[in-house]
Amino acid sequence: MISDVLAEAKDKMHKSVEAAKDDFGNVRTGRANPALFQKILVDYYGTPTPLGQLAGMQNPEARTLLVTPYDKIALKDIERALVSAPNLSANVGNDGTVIRVTLPELTEERRKEFVKLVRAKGEDAKVSIRNIRRRSKDELDALKSEVGDDEVTRGEKELEAVTKSHIDAIDDALKKKEAELLEV
Repeated sequence: MISDVLAEAKDKMHKSVEAAKDDFGNVRTGRANPALFQKILVDYYGTPTPLGQLAGMQNPEARTLLVTPYDKIALKDIERALVSAPNLSANVGNDGTVIRVTLPELTEERRKEFVKLVRAKGEDAKVSIRNIRRRSKDELDALKSEVGDDEVTRGEKELEAVTKSHIDAIDDALKKKEAELLEV
């Protein structure tokens, strides 16, 4: 029973860490990264569709990304979505077959804004992990009458260790992203 609670907590915490890393990947650095564009929604035949499902993306240069639509009819819709994408401020050009997206150089002020954004996302992920810990601890406390205080105490210590390792993983990812953002 205790092992089930701990296994479920580990799984949920792992998913929270992965979601945080994914969120960090969506924050723009000085380079063009296809991950930035994966979640941009394109109005494709009236349905909001992620760009990653509608086009192939390549980055031939550090700040340039080529977007090649699988369906040429969607070219204008993709271009419209890229132009109106928030926090991107990219130059978008269409030559009839591919869309060339050029990201401008980030200013120091904009880099600091992105660092604040990443820190907020990191803190949200930590709060999520702490909430998982709290729910799991409540489940362990409910098992006291069945398995005994000593077993529950051991389970809580293991839960704390798991929580600490996942929070440390978020901190490591946060440090890497901050260094990447502040790199000129």
